[in-house]
Amino acid sequence: MSKAPPAKLKIANEMSVRPETSEIQSARLLGILGDRVRTLRAHRSMTRKALARDSGVSERYLAQLEQGQGNISVVLLARVAAALRTEPSDLLQTRERQTAEEVLIADLLRELSPDTHKAFLQMLSENFSVPVESRRRIALIGLRGAGKTSQGRLLAKHIDVPFVRLGSEIELLAGMSASEIFSLSGQTGYRRLEEKALMQTLKQYDRCVVETGGSIVTDPKMLNTLLTTCFVVWLHAEPAEYMRRLRAEGDVRPMANQEDAMADLRGILSERRELYARAHASIDTNGRSIEDCVAELIRITPQGSKNNTNDTLEA
Repeated sequence: MSKAPPAKLKIANEMSVRPETSEIQSARLLGILGDRVRTLRAHRSMTRKALARDSGVSERYLAQLEQGQGNISVVLLARVAAALRTEPSDLLQTRERQTAEEVLIADLLRELSPDTHKAFLQMLSENFSVPVESRRRIALIGLRGAGKTSQGRLLAKHIDVPFVRLGSEIELLAGMSASEIFSLSGQTGYRRLEEKALMQTLKQYDRCVVETGGSIVTDPKMLNTLLTTCFVVWLHAEPAEYMRRLRAEGDVRPMANQEDAMADLRGILSERRELYARAHASIDTNGRSIEDCVAELIRITPQGSKNNTNDTLEA
């Protein structure tokens, strides 16, 4: 009798283990689901009969569900969630326990308008986030050509922290260039990858300098994330200076029609100025050397100011 190849043996062994593992995971998930339904129902002061009436799911089935024995369908789960004034995803959270305060906060957020969400986030940021002067991550925002790459590298080297180009992280995640991402997935796909790259960066580094894309400020969620987790610096210059730097870097795209390109640039600056201005600090890089700008960065950023600003900056 011939022996099965190692690869087939491995697959066979995995298949023999998976059913039991799957049953354990399923039982755990059903247990969490039942606990969440029971807990939310209690917080809502609802009887099982009331939940059955509002959801159209039988009281007997709800009893099985709360005991971790009801393998509920997606459609019925959505009806139970709606009756409990929550989302199906909330019922499937893998956390086994949720405090009464967390439930109340979630309820409050659902009742607030999007505009009120911004005010609520601002209040949380001002009262409960890490103080700005203690932030150990530095994020550079601004248009392409503002000097984020060159200044960010020097600043990171001076304060001895990693330098992260968010654009490079996005391309690494996608396995393709930014132009290819836009071609295949458009702005929406790129934004999704940008948010994922930002969150991974924040999770990986508690100290770093992050160079962001010029349009990241147009996404409210990502801008608020930067403002609550980093010391944010806006690097800016005059439109003519941006154009001069782009030409010096060999980027000829804006020069195909310089008059239109300048008008577009001024329009973008005007649209984003208020968003960029939400940064904790700003530096006018117009007509200044890289070293001069970095020296100011070192003076104004929390991590930089802790270092000796008299150190010589090396390009």
